[in-house]
Formats: sequence, structure tokens, C-alpha cells
Amino acid sequence: MRIESDFIGKREIPKDSLWGIHSLRAKENFPDNTQFHKEWYMAVGVVKQACYKTYLDFLKGIDRKFPNQEFPFQLLDKNLIENLNDAADEINLGKHFEHFIVPAIQGGAGTSINMNVNEIIANRALQQAGENCGDYDKVDPFEHANVFQSTNDVIPTSLKVAAIRLLQELEESINNLRLQVEKTESNYRNVLRIGYTQMQAAVPSSYDKLFSTYNNALSRDWWRVSKCFERIKEVNLGGGAIGTGLSIPRFFIMEVVPNLRKLTGLPITRSENLSDATANQDGFVEVHATLKAHAVNLEKMVADLRLLGSDLFQNRELHLPQKQVGSSIMPGKVNPVIPEFVISTAHKVYANDVMISNLSGQGCLELNAYLPSIGHALLDSIKLLIAANNTLAENLFKELSIQSNSTEENVLYNPSVATALSPYIGYHEAAKLAKEMKKNSCTILEANNKLEILSNDKLKELITPEELLKLGFVLSETINTK
Repeated sequence: MRIESDFIGKREIPKDSLWGIHSLRAKENFPDNTQFHKEWYMAVGVVKQACYKTYLDFLKGIDRKFPNQEFPFQLLDKNLIENLNDAADEINLGKHFEHFIVPAIQGGAGTSINMNVNEIIANRALQQAGENCGDYDKVDPFEHANVFQSTNDVIPTSLKVAAIRLLQELEESINNLRLQVEKTESNYRNVLRIGYTQMQAAVPSSYDKLFSTYNNALSRDWWRVSKCFERIKEVNLGGGAIGTGLSIPRFFIMEVVPNLRKLTGLPITRSENLSDATANQDGFVEVHATLKAHAVNLEKMVADLRLLGSDLFQNRELHLPQKQVGSSIMPGKVNPVIPEFVISTAHKVYANDVMISNLSGQGCLELNAYLPSIGHALLDSIKLLIAANNTLAENLFKELSIQSNSTEENVLYNPSVATALSPYIGYHEAAKLAKEMKKNSCTILEANNKLEILSNDKLKELITPEELLKLGFVLSETINTK
């Protein structure tokens, strides 16, 4: 064991642990087991790299403009900064995550996140230099790992880096799902089905029209997600504690974000108002509203498919793929687990949306203390939606099938088909046909044979798939219908 101290007191820390006293206190103060998002942890690493790279540029500038000049503050050694940069790069690659012990739900505006990473970086730099973990007189988590930084600019900036990286993955997953839906739409073009309003048979339609509604909704989702980057690309890195840049060199403030942009390849820019970017989190609220809209579209789509593929439809045409055994007691039962997973995901996104909105409104004066919870919920929603899109594409749409040989017959037996005749014979005559079909469970052709409302040839012409699916009618078609 090793002994570490802060101004509160001393604590024993495992000898080779990369975390230190500040991480330990956070773990004890926030006794929650919710795992911090690794993507955010990695993003903190690349933000730290940008800070160290900027510090090295700062040293070069000083050597060039002020050779042999002494300053009232102590400059850090180049080798030390390079060791810190190497350690931050390891974090950016996801290494040492097992030493990040701070839970996702916490207090303190993210100070615990920042300090856990600072301790990992400082101790890794010590190991690289052949020193013992905890020898902070040589490499210090505050003085060195956190040089020219604040929790209040590093943590929100890294959240935006993590969110943009995941949003790119979400955008791709939406597009992949859309392509699968589009294939399904194409495969069942002009395959008749009954359209329903308020769960009652309405008018004839087709499966490609149904799937086109999902395709268009996903296209809107893809477009909206592609615009999310604009809402969170402005960062406050370099702004320090409250965005005023106090105690930070102007050179650092101007150069750190361009360095971050180069390291990440992301369209990140420095906010023109660093105080605003520090105090207000409405950008995350706006982005999550887009995620909620996507969740709504996914829920609507899978709820439809779950209903159409259920045993409630006696003459079921749509068949969901059978993915796993559905009961521990009922043999042969298979449940619609993919739609159920997606619906559960959607409702978790809705819950996250409420929390993000409420906690963003809880920002007080220069800072929002609840950024860790806001960020956790945001990343949680993005990752859940990526998972939902991926499983829908792979485990549902690729194997979804429709018995197209029975769909036309089902339409002819459904009284709703009589609606197609209204322009030609009027509402009341069409209602007589529908009533006869219901009463005797017969086709529209059989009902018409009995009632003799239309000639059989004209009726057969009007109920072909081409006629039923065309957009509207023209007046000339209604002349001489009998």
C-alpha cells in the first residue's frame, strides 16, 4: 500500500493502482455501480492530449520569442509533458479503463471524472519515468496532468467529442437500417394488404406503401442526426473555470481547440462566448430531442410489425423471424423479442430526455453541476439507438417474410374493398356490398353477383391491384360504369 494525502486527510491506496485519493473519495461518496461510459473516458484522453500538445507548442513559442527569459511562473519540462501526452494517448485508446473507478452518477460537475483521469495520467507518467505510483512530487495530478485546464472546460468538451463520435456511428446505423427497409419495400411492391385506421379495416393498400412510411421516417432521422454535429461542435476548452480564461495563457486559449480538431478529425470549433458554452447545456437538450424523434419512429415501426406478425391476425400474412424460444413452460412459443427490445429502448430514451431537459435547466449561474448525469444519459441514448438499429437490420428485416400469395384473396374478402367503388356507385350502394360481405363472409365478387350493382367485368377491373393502388381517380373513369 501507499499513503496519499489531500487537505482533508490521508488514505491508503494500493501500491500499483493508477487511481489515487481523489478517485477513492469519489467512489466512496457516490456508492453507485452504474458504469461510466468508456467512450467519454477515451474522449477525456484526447482532450488532454490536445492540452499537452498545445503546451509543447507554447514552450516552442517561448524559446523562439523569449530565449533565456525568466517568468514569474515555472514552466514544465518538455520531457514531462511528453510523458503526460503518451499517457493521455493510452487513455484515448481505451487503456487502463479498469483504473477508472468513478461511477457514472455523481456530484461535483465532473471534478471526479477529471481527477480520476489526472491520477491515471500522472501515475502512468511516473511509471514511464521509472518512478513509483504516488510520487506526486515528481509528477502531480494537479500541477502537471491538469496544467492550464479546468474540469469545467475539459469534461464538457470531452463529452462533445464522445457524443460526436457516437453520433457518426448512429448516423451510419440508421442508414444501414433504412437500406434494409428499402429492400423490403422493393421486394413486396404492389403486394396488396388491408390498411387500418384505429385498428379497424379501412381501405386497400400495399406492403410497399407501408414500408415506404418507415423508409421516409428513417430518412428524416438520418438527416436530423447528420445536423446534430452543428449543435454541439462549439466547445469551451481553454475557457478555464467559468469561461473567462483566468490564469490561462492566451496562446493556449487560441491554439488548444485547433489542436483538438487535428487530433480528432472532428468539426470542432472554439465557442465565441466561452462563458455561454460553460454555463448553458441547451445544445445537449436539442440533440437529444432528435434522438427522441428517432426513438418515436422506431417504436411506431416495430409496434406495427409486432401487431401484424401476431397471432391476433387469424389470416396472418407478415411473419417475423423466429429468434429464440419464447417460454419456459409453453412449448413452441416464440415471442417478438426484437420489437420488444426496441420498444424498451425507445422508452429509456424518453426517460433520458426528461432527465436531460430537467437537469439542463438546473444549471446555476456560471456552471451546471449535473453535467455528468446529462452526459451519461445522452451517451446512453445514442448507444441504445445504435443497438436498436443494428438488431433491426440484422435480426428482423433480413428475415422478415410476407405470404404474398394470400394477400390478394384476403383483400377481396374484406368489406373495406368496397370503398374503392364509392366514386362509381356511391357510398350507399358500396355500403350494401360491404354489409353483404360481412353478413355472409363472402368475397366482393360473390356479394355483387347477388346484389347486381355492377357488371362483373367492371367490378373485376376496379379491384385489380393496379386500380386499387393508383393515386386517386379521374372523372372520365366514372362514366358508364354499369
